[in-house]
Amino acid sequence: MNARRCELSVPGSNLKMIGKAAGLTVDEVLLDLEDSVAPEGRPDARRTIISAAREFDWSGKRLAWRINPVSSPYFYQDLIEVAEAAGDKLGAVIVPKVNRPEEVYTVAALLTAIETAKGFSQQIAIEAQIESAEGMLNVEKIAAVAPGRLEALIFGPGDYAASIGVPGLTIGGKVEGYLGHLWHYALSRIIVAARAHGLEVIDGPYGAFKDIVALEESALQAKLLGCDGKWAIHPSQIEPIQQIFSPAQAEVDRARRLVEAYAASLTQRQGAIRFEGEMIDAASVKMAERTLRRSGAV
Repeated sequence: MNARRCELSVPGSNLKMIGKAAGLTVDEVLLDLEDSVAPEGRPDARRTIISAAREFDWSGKRLAWRINPVSSPYFYQDLIEVAEAAGDKLGAVIVPKVNRPEEVYTVAALLTAIETAKGFSQQIAIEAQIESAEGMLNVEKIAAVAPGRLEALIFGPGDYAASIGVPGLTIGGKVEGYLGHLWHYALSRIIVAARAHGLEVIDGPYGAFKDIVALEESALQAKLLGCDGKWAIHPSQIEPIQQIFSPAQAEVDRARRLVEAYAASLTQRQGAIRFEGEMIDAASVKMAERTLRRSGAV
C-alpha cells in the first residue's frame, strides 16, 4: 500500500483546480462532492469528477472522491453514479460524518455490487471520517466493519468541534486559553481503534492555509501521536506535510542498525542489549521495523 502522508482535497466542481492537482506530487488527491460543493452544483460536479478520473493522468498518486453522508439525499447518486462510470480509475471513496458502523457496511455492500456488475479488477477502498460525538462514541465498532475494504479513518476537526461544543473558528486550529494539544484525546482514540484493526489514520485539515508554521506544528503533533498523514486544502501545504510524515534518513539508518544489532545478538541467545547508549529489546525492534516500513512505503 502506498503511503497516505498527505491527502489533498479539491472541489469536485472545479475542473481547473482538478487539472492542476493531477500534476502535483502528492500521495492522494480527493475530489470532493460534500462541503466544498454547493448542493445545486453536485450533479455537474459528479460529471466533472467522472471526466477528470478518466481523462487526466493520475500516475504516481491515489485518486479518491468524497461523497455526501449516507444520511443525505445526495449519497446514493454520489456513490453509484461516480463508481459505475469511473470506479476502475478511483482507488478510494471517502465517507464523511460516519456515525455508526452500518453506514460503512452500506457503502461496502453497494461497492461490491457495482464492482461485480462492472467487472472491475480492483476494489475501491473506503476511508471513513469521524466527525461527531456519536461517531467518536462508536469508533471502535466503525473500525471493525468491512475488513479488507476499509483502509483508513480520518479525523474531521471542524465538524467534531461543532459537535462537542469546542469554541473557535479555525478548522483544526488552537483555541486561545487551552494549554495542551486540543485534539489529543480525539486523535488518540481514533488511532487506537484503527490500529486494532490494521487501519491507517489521517489527521484532518488545518484551515489557515497561509500559516505554514502552525500547520507544521499541527502535523508534527499528529505524527507524534501515531497518525500516518494529514489532509491538505491548498497545494502550499503538501510539501511540509509530506516532509513531516516521511522518516528522516538518519532515523531510517539508525532503525536499520538497531534491527541488525538485535538480530546479531540473538545468535548469542541474548535478550536486551546495549545499543548506541541505550538498552533495546524486542519492542525496540518493532518500533524500528515500523520506521523501515514507512520509509519503504514512501
